[in-house]
Amino acid sequence: EEVPAFLKSMHVAVGELASPASPASGDSEPASPEHVPAVTVRKSLASRDHIISLIDGKPYKTLRRHLSTHGLTPEDYRQRYNLKPDYPMVAPTYSEHRRAMAHKIGLGARGRAAKGAPAPTVPTTAAVAPKAKRAPRRKAQPKSEAPAS
Repeated sequence: EEVPAFLKSMHVAVGELASPASPASGDSEPASPEHVPAVTVRKSLASRDHIISLIDGKPYKTLRRHLSTHGLTPEDYRQRYNLKPDYPMVAPTYSEHRRAMAHKIGLGARGRAAKGAPAPTVPTTAAVAPKAKRAPRRKAQPKSEAPAS
């Protein structure tokens, strides 16, 4: 008799702990937590080499992976800290470096060629002669027909 009563009282106690707003308090909806930025927006964009996270105040070249570790998308991050929709998620220098590397290896050349710009020339190599075909394998003779040595 005591065990079921004890379990019911524990269930009620845990339920009250899980929901901090009691129904008798009149607040039907708990207030959303206010997120205070670690640094100002101006300071977060002060350097061209990195963006300082408003979550923890640490510098990052790109915020996407950092945000995902905190369970946020760029849109959620912008909304949480009331940022403009064009707030960058990548440091300008890093973006320029990636752009230069992509241009150097020829990425996007097909799109430029379609617009009328000359496509970058790719050096052609001399045609390599095809390899000679291998001779077909000989079938193994059964042991009974194999010559005796």
